[in-house]
Amino acid sequence: MGTNTPVIEARDLTKYYGDTVGVEGLDFTVEPGEVFGFLGPNGAGKTTTIRLLLDLIRPTRGEARLLGRSTQDPAVRCSVGYLPGELSLDERLTGRRMLEYLDALRPRGTPPADPRRRAEVCERLQLTAADLERVIRDDSRGTKQKIGLASALQHDPDLLILDEPTTGLDPLVREAVFELLTEAGRAGRTVFHSSHVLSEVDRTCTRVGILREGRLVAVERIDDMRKTLVRKMVVQFDGPVPVAELDLPGVEVTLEGAGHAELRVAGELDPLLRVLARHAIRNLAFPEPNLEDAFVRYYRTDAGGRE
Repeated sequence: MGTNTPVIEARDLTKYYGDTVGVEGLDFTVEPGEVFGFLGPNGAGKTTTIRLLLDLIRPTRGEARLLGRSTQDPAVRCSVGYLPGELSLDERLTGRRMLEYLDALRPRGTPPADPRRRAEVCERLQLTAADLERVIRDDSRGTKQKIGLASALQHDPDLLILDEPTTGLDPLVREAVFELLTEAGRAGRTVFHSSHVLSEVDRTCTRVGILREGRLVAVERIDDMRKTLVRKMVVQFDGPVPVAELDLPGVEVTLEGAGHAELRVAGELDPLLRVLARHAIRNLAFPEPNLEDAFVRYYRTDAGGRE
């Protein structure tokens, strides 16, 4: 693959299930070394897109290429690490045997995963020796997810495709996953991961594609996205709410009373934070926004369903 060749390339990628749109007209590229987030609510078409990229299903029209080759070329798959959203493991095996078995499925002539890399990944994901020696049917959902992540990472693939990678993980392990994805990008590997949680892609990604009802409504750099997304802020003042001072561009007071204020904040936070710094604050919180609120310009429709 040439250095200027996109790692992922989709052109008019479309999948219909009868009269139902899975995804339609997707056009995007992902470059070497990018950590690309595929962002959308559940049911938006993220998993369908991933299955098309991996040739698990075939498109109704359009095409995709991975690492400069057709997705239908079996040789592509030895360079890909994949974590499905609906992870299914052989529950008769131990975690260790599962990782060894998945590694053994590599094409003939492909070197095995480095045991030192496997051990490092397992340690960072907090997969203990006891976890790896226990049969999978006795594992928690979180432990199964960690085994799935370890299987995708253990052979240091050129491309990681991960469907909702932090599902079922506790906060400390999520942090480890964020670090592993960031390190993969810095090492020149490419990561494509789906999520419906805004903070996850904000932590890890260089660019994001925003999906709505099977259609790609935007591809943005993270820095640009931060300038335009809408946040919710909850503030408890040690005194009356300074409503007049909160009359700032991009700030809307949606609820106010008894020292309590809820705000919608669009764009930069600095002007608002400077106002808040002049007052005694008992508590300040940023609830996780849902995607429709955060990207209101992409998810708002009129009564006829048009943008």
